Amino acid sequence: MVVGHRATEIGAAVRLPPRARFVHNPYYAEGQSTSLRAGLRAADPASGAAVVLLGDQPGVLPAAIAAVVQAWRSGEGPAAQASYGGRPGHPTLFDRSLWLDLERSTGDEGARSLLAVHPEWLRPVAAGDRPPDDIDTEEDYARVRAAFESR
Repeated sequence: MVVGHRATEIGAAVRLPPRARFVHNPYYAEGQSTSLRAGLRAADPASGAAVVLLGDQPGVLPAAIAAVVQAWRSGEGPAAQASYGGRPGHPTLFDRSLWLDLERSTGDEGARSLLAVHPEWLRPVAAGDRPPDDIDTEEDYARVRAAFESR
């Protein structure tokens, strides 16, 4: 889990699974690409791929993660991206063969520019009709939390 802003506070509040760890990104203010690079650099050297999820989309379902992993394992492309009702979303999986290209990403865009230049790399994977909520404000958080608690 890559953390930057308020890393200590987040580290104290989040419990990770046994094999996961926190990776500090001191350059977080320079944009999403710096977190992507930090995460890839911290990955196990034996990893064949990395699945990228965004911290402001906690509603990504395990089935969506499993679907992109299965597409990659089936050889359907070096990049597999969840698609919600035909719209691209997260998670997105990147084969290790793309990591050097991802290292060149800049700003607050992550891998979007790279995939736009190389659409042949991308395999959209159906993950449902509705993408996970994007939480960018306190109001978004309150809305998503209320919906979760009402279940």
